[in-house]
Amino acid sequence: TIAEAAMLAGLPKAPSAYNPIANPRRATVRQRYIVERLFINGFITEAQHDEALAQVLRYRAQTDAAGHAEYLAETARQLVVAQYGDEAYTRGLNVHLTVRAADQLVAHRALRRGLMDYELRQVYRGPEAFVDLPADPQLLDARVAEALSDHPASDDLLAAVVLEAAPRKVVAMLQSGDLITVTGAGLKPVQSGLSDKAGPKVQLRRGAVVRVLKDNKDGKDGKSASEWSLTQLPEVEGALVSMDPRNGAIRAMVGGFDYSRNKFNRVTQAWRQPGSAFKPFIYSAALEKGFTPASVVNDAPLFFDAATTGSQPWEPKNYDGNFEGPMPLKTALAKSKNMVSIRVLKATEPAFAQRWITHFGFDAAKHPPYLTMALGAGSVTPMQMVAGYSVFANGGYQVQPTLIQRVIDQKGKVLQETKPVVLNESLRAIPERNAFVMSNMLQEVTRSGTASRAQVLLKRSDIHGKTGTTNDSMDAWFAGWHSTLAAVVWIGYDNPRKLGDKETGGGLALPVWIALMQQALRGLPATEPTVPAGVVQEGGNWVYEEYASGQGVVSLGLEDKVPKAPSEEERDSILDLFRR
Repeated sequence: TIAEAAMLAGLPKAPSAYNPIANPRRATVRQRYIVERLFINGFITEAQHDEALAQVLRYRAQTDAAGHAEYLAETARQLVVAQYGDEAYTRGLNVHLTVRAADQLVAHRALRRGLMDYELRQVYRGPEAFVDLPADPQLLDARVAEALSDHPASDDLLAAVVLEAAPRKVVAMLQSGDLITVTGAGLKPVQSGLSDKAGPKVQLRRGAVVRVLKDNKDGKDGKSASEWSLTQLPEVEGALVSMDPRNGAIRAMVGGFDYSRNKFNRVTQAWRQPGSAFKPFIYSAALEKGFTPASVVNDAPLFFDAATTGSQPWEPKNYDGNFEGPMPLKTALAKSKNMVSIRVLKATEPAFAQRWITHFGFDAAKHPPYLTMALGAGSVTPMQMVAGYSVFANGGYQVQPTLIQRVIDQKGKVLQETKPVVLNESLRAIPERNAFVMSNMLQEVTRSGTASRAQVLLKRSDIHGKTGTTNDSMDAWFAGWHSTLAAVVWIGYDNPRKLGDKETGGGLALPVWIALMQQALRGLPATEPTVPAGVVQEGGNWVYEEYASGQGVVSLGLEDKVPKAPSEEERDSILDLFRR
């Protein structure tokens, strides 16, 4: 139509400024101007002019479901090209995936929210750029649109140019040409940039390119109220992957904050230290060596000289720096006690544990048989972790992650179809009773341990998992499952550096996992696992029947001393020294 042609004709002058999807107001002004010029110059009649101005234009925009699976789609593309070569692009293939669109969208939003929540606690690094703005208000709109074309929106994180900046109020213009005013709590993340003492690279002033986020909150009248906040693009990254442990079907995959900024898929490509999230695999090996959930192991200091480690002296610590003395293995796992894990691995023998973890799909070469393996010092990918935890979730079977369900050509012929997995003894990775006892122990982590927040918010007892925080808080993990879905979340910097002294897997990764599970488990009834043969209940714990009644490892390391806590008098003396 004439109206549509006029809209298209308005684009060449400044495509980013007159994009009708991103800038409907500005694009409409330009379109109406062109319709007027067509009439004045005699190219259309008055009736055509009036009809064109009255027509309401409709635009086909990308939907949320299609727009947030870029990492997933690229992984699928690579798999198809690896199988069909260049014909993947010429045969008109339709590739059906195992992913649930609803789960994918929730996963995308949950990970982004988790990363943005972390970013809000960081120091403001300053505007992304500064642009010279014209004094003439008539030219301002187009200049802002032109400047922001180099700073595309990252989903709901929009770019804007500051027009006015004061300690209590910032006025900015969006790519659409709309003006927004940010006040109050919305300025808190950038407060240092509004200070008179802010350096030139950090200071918020007219012409600064900033990021804004719209928060939809319930107002006092019960209606939805929108508030804008100033923030910044996160430097931290993350990954989330979920999988059905019964058949290996991938249900969601998010490889980073924004695919358009960085196409590196951290689910499949990022090799990171798993930290304490790796401990369950060490404890699983220990069960085969006579340990039980009731085995009492001493949480006391350890020191290894250079001759023992083969390199340099090592004095490991617990995350909180405290030693609590003897405790049951189940409690030690729930509290993620490093000293207990090291003692258990030493007694189990690192070489045995290294062989054992291969049953979960891990590479032995990436986990050298040293005591540091107890603290997750090896290397894993989030995809490996979700496959490994699925072994616990499905009763001890190793199933391969599957993304492609079937491939159909342009004539409707099925070229490839993934057959439903049947869990049988050919897929057996660990004894069923091992998976059962470990599941029971990892249930305690979500009940009273480092992930107790999961049961509080999800309000269900049939969830299991383990937090993970690596040395110096460089990686934060949560890996967990329900019998129908296993999921792993990782958060960290691509170039490893400290996340912060108080940043942990329970504080960073767990909330993302909970947000995913709230959607995935909605409406599902609670389930109870079937008790396998070969275990008995003793003192509230499930143990291998041959290790019951004290036949297994009863205690370990009780001869080691726990440092005595300073008396009140000694504490005062120490504080007095600091005051001096």
